[in-house]
Amino acid sequence: MTEPTYEELKARLATLEKQADKKRSGTLEFRVGEKGGVSVYGLGRFPVTLYYEQWNRLLDASPDLKNFLEENKSKLKLKDSSGQD
Repeated sequence: MTEPTYEELKARLATLEKQADKKRSGTLEFRVGEKGGVSVYGLGRFPVTLYYEQWNRLLDASPDLKNFLEENKSKLKLKDSSGQD
């Protein structure tokens, strides 16, 4: 196995830095998995994966979910304004 060149290492570092910036920015990323589920990355430590029909059911229920969250906000753990848990 040959050693990577300086230019190859520089390119790899640039790619990794872009990925790290993307993760820190809070950007959501969507991917289709091998089994056909859609995963959302960027919400927490692990992705959230549901199938097509499940995503549609969840999206249809979004007004109810928003109301539920507001009604129960006092019981929920919220991040403080500094962004720390």
